[in-house]
Amino acid sequence: MILIHSTHEAGVKVGGIGAVLDGLLNAPSYLESVARTLLVGPMNTQDSTEMERLLSVRNRLHIYYFADQGYMNCPQPLAELLSGIERAFGVRILYGRRGFGAAGSASSAEHEVVLVDASEINGQRLDGFRYFIWQQFGLDCARYQHEPEFNLHIATAEPALAALHAISGFQWDTTGWHTVEPDDEPATASATLLCHEFMGLPLWYAAALNYPGQYRSAFVAHEVATVRLLVEDNDGHDTRFYNIMRSAAQRGQFLEDVFGDQSYFYKHAMLKTAERCDFVFAVGDLVVEELRFLSTGFKNKRIDLTYNGAPSQLNSLEEVQRSTAKLKQYAEILTGLNPTFVFSHATRMVVSKGLWRDIRVMEQVDGQLAARGESAVLFIVSSVKPLGRSSGEAEWMNRAYGWPAQHRYGWPDLVDYEASLYDAIAQFNAQARASRIVLINQFGFSRDRLGETMPADIGFGDLRRGTDLEFGQSIYEPFGIAQIEPLPAGALCVVSDVCGCVGFVRQSIGMLRLSLPVEERQRPIANVIVGQYTHLQDLSVDPLQIGRVLRDDVERNTARVIAQLVVEHLPRTDQEKQQLIDQGYALAQRMSWDVVASEQLLPSLMRTA
Repeated sequence: MILIHSTHEAGVKVGGIGAVLDGLLNAPSYLESVARTLLVGPMNTQDSTEMERLLSVRNRLHIYYFADQGYMNCPQPLAELLSGIERAFGVRILYGRRGFGAAGSASSAEHEVVLVDASEINGQRLDGFRYFIWQQFGLDCARYQHEPEFNLHIATAEPALAALHAISGFQWDTTGWHTVEPDDEPATASATLLCHEFMGLPLWYAAALNYPGQYRSAFVAHEVATVRLLVEDNDGHDTRFYNIMRSAAQRGQFLEDVFGDQSYFYKHAMLKTAERCDFVFAVGDLVVEELRFLSTGFKNKRIDLTYNGAPSQLNSLEEVQRSTAKLKQYAEILTGLNPTFVFSHATRMVVSKGLWRDIRVMEQVDGQLAARGESAVLFIVSSVKPLGRSSGEAEWMNRAYGWPAQHRYGWPDLVDYEASLYDAIAQFNAQARASRIVLINQFGFSRDRLGETMPADIGFGDLRRGTDLEFGQSIYEPFGIAQIEPLPAGALCVVSDVCGCVGFVRQSIGMLRLSLPVEERQRPIANVIVGQYTHLQDLSVDPLQIGRVLRDDVERNTARVIAQLVVEHLPRTDQEKQQLIDQGYALAQRMSWDVVASEQLLPSLMRTA
């Protein structure tokens, strides 16, 4: 089996799709079944930050061809083919291989990568491709030509496909370069293009133009972009949208019947072309529902569930306790409180993550912990700036006014949504009896990123291992890998009912129970707590009328329920913590990337198109 992953994260891990590739592409069952894997995507050679990350040693990129920077570490015939493509299209090409999985681990793997900088592409060739897309797929490229992201992926596709075909005649392994003989199966024959989200679809368009019928096509829905927009842009958020969707679906209506024409949105228009792919995969149960609600084409299409995997590293009680002790020490340095428990939420700072819900739960948890003579500190590790502050800026803030315990408005500290979130946190801290919340608006949980007040021996791994609870109560979350990362270390994971991981958790718990002795099958598995934020007690409410006021009521009621479950299930003895570690690790094993590959993705791909 030959798989070609078309994605904007082919060269560098940036976000969720990069995390998916890191897990899937080094899963043992994937490596056993897939003979050759190639990743294809864009690059911007004029962006110094992007190129620094791409060429960093930590990215584990081995370059075979990149004429723009003088790399020619491949057979001369291949170099000539790639150079010819660059001249014909007016692009720059990078070809190499990159490491996936944990560096230095037994499960890490390397796969081929093709990147194209199409910022100066031949306009005449691009116009011809755009015309074909409109003619064959009904996608009016001229309507969206003002969208830089749309143009980027359309421009990259055709030269990237040409580069793939040049590479198909050559292959490198640990013994050196080999020419693929005519009698051998070329790299693109019977290959499957996995188009990750709308960004991956243009490579399929290019294949339909240049090599019709040669590839199988698979659309991998990591989300439904139209739904994300509708959820985020209305104050009723998930409480409103999912009640509308289910009510409308029962009446046989589709998304545009309820919300009107969405064709102005280029992601929506591209998404609808994916109805014609040979395969459609969705990362969560709700993504399946959302696609079927999107259009009649998806309604009648086979959609295979392919969940995202969870890390399943085994942790001893002693390792977990050491990490927890480090976090408690840091919490006391920042807040003056030596907490009984440490909570965390490591995420991107965007509206979909529902960070205000953490505060609402903490408001309820605080009084209950105080009544028991217990306490907690919540670390919210999140920033609106993905690259964060420089180490120098972090050190200056730390020395000048005690950041991240204290904050100031304006760069290099609080900007945009960070400021309003901090206002809510400061109000909570002023009133809380037994709890504190610390906003760490910086990615990279280490001393060089957070300043000298942080103990030198703490790292991000301690945050994953040592936390007693991880929040992840998103308003839109197609899956949610980060929310369940601390499972194997015995953390409680508090998620919302729209998190796609909930379906995988429920399925996996069912499988776990079947493996237990009969007398143990009914024991509670409390590692994952699900907040029912889309549940309406008053069923007579018109979902279209749900706004901020009703959502606030639902959130307050849900927060009370969650808080009760949290306080009830927090571990207070070594025995209770060990039980959570055992249960969390067993659950994570059933949700591993190897399970995803062997039981979900590969069986689906092996069936005929």
